[in-house]
Amino acid sequence: MLKDEEKIKQLNEKINSSSRIVFFTGAGISTASGIPDFRSKDGLYNQKYIYPPEEILSKGFFFFNVETFYKFYKEKMLVLDKKPNVAHNYITKLSEKKDCSVITQNIDGLHTLAKNKNVIELHGSIYRNYCMDCHAFFTAQYIKDSKDIVPHCDGCNGVIKPDVVLYDECLDEMNINRAIVKVTEADLLIVIGTSLTVYPANTFLSYLRKGEMVIINRDATAYDKYASIIIRDDIKEVFSFLDKML
Repeated sequence: MLKDEEKIKQLNEKINSSSRIVFFTGAGISTASGIPDFRSKDGLYNQKYIYPPEEILSKGFFFFNVETFYKFYKEKMLVLDKKPNVAHNYITKLSEKKDCSVITQNIDGLHTLAKNKNVIELHGSIYRNYCMDCHAFFTAQYIKDSKDIVPHCDGCNGVIKPDVVLYDECLDEMNINRAIVKVTEADLLIVIGTSLTVYPANTFLSYLRKGEMVIINRDATAYDKYASIIIRDDIKEVFSFLDKML
């Protein structure tokens, strides 16, 4: 049962009256698709490994311990069997009616699989992979099907790297600029399923000028004080409710 039903109805009214909407999404939007988040009690970062996940997912670790990186990556990050859920699909349907953009911290590609055509993937995607030597492109399935733990280019035998932003790597400058423009121009910014602790992605919210912010997240965030509506209900249930009113 929804605790914040009245707030969800208010959000629906804001969506209907807004002309430029930006959805800023994190791992919480994908948990209903069976993908674990990172920082919750049962999240990826609170599970036991030989090395801390934050260390494994760093640039230095990839270059100096690539085999251990890929063991972790293939087991925990390469989730090719997961499908978009009602939240991803709602945003796509809304974008067919309104000027909607998605800025996501997720690398799972579910917004794109939901056929959303206006997605900024700040941290990259598991569905794009490139040879570090010749820059040839490889699919995620190629990585998954590789007989070797570390996948290599079938042309030059170079190591293939997923097109994901690791710790100590910079975000793509074009994506940064696009995200800033979208947030600056938004009259409604809807934050979904993120703790808003990841830098520099969380700083994009500060570019909101004329619009309102709504936060849909299970736990409190440092940005709650800037939100006009805060919804704590399950994200799947929230968007199932919104979908019925679409």
